[in-house]
Amino acid sequence: MTDSIRLAGLRARGRHGCLPAERELGQEFVVDATLFLDTAPAAASDDLSKTVDYGALAQELVSIVEGEPVDLIETLAGRLAAACLAHDLVEEAEISVHKPAAPIPLPFGDVVVTIRRGRA
Repeated sequence: MTDSIRLAGLRARGRHGCLPAERELGQEFVVDATLFLDTAPAAASDDLSKTVDYGALAQELVSIVEGEPVDLIETLAGRLAAACLAHDLVEEAEISVHKPAAPIPLPFGDVVVTIRRGRA
């Protein structure tokens, strides 16, 4: 059985996108991360070291969003998934990157790319 830890609605400002204005001005991105792992050892022992510290993970993910710009949010999602999988206990990670201020000249609610990655 695999459990999950979900971190939803994490907000950070980044400079991702293909357009020069996106790189110069930046915009808010919203990240949802779901980690799939066995939480039974942590629950049985009440020991944080036997699970993923979601506060520390949030800091890692924000650092990536605020860090080196990429053209595509698909690339950003891949970097975020890799950071989640760097935690030994995580078997799979599902990442959604929202770009609510994407430069689309039509009314829209959100642009979201979702990926799911596991250990190879």
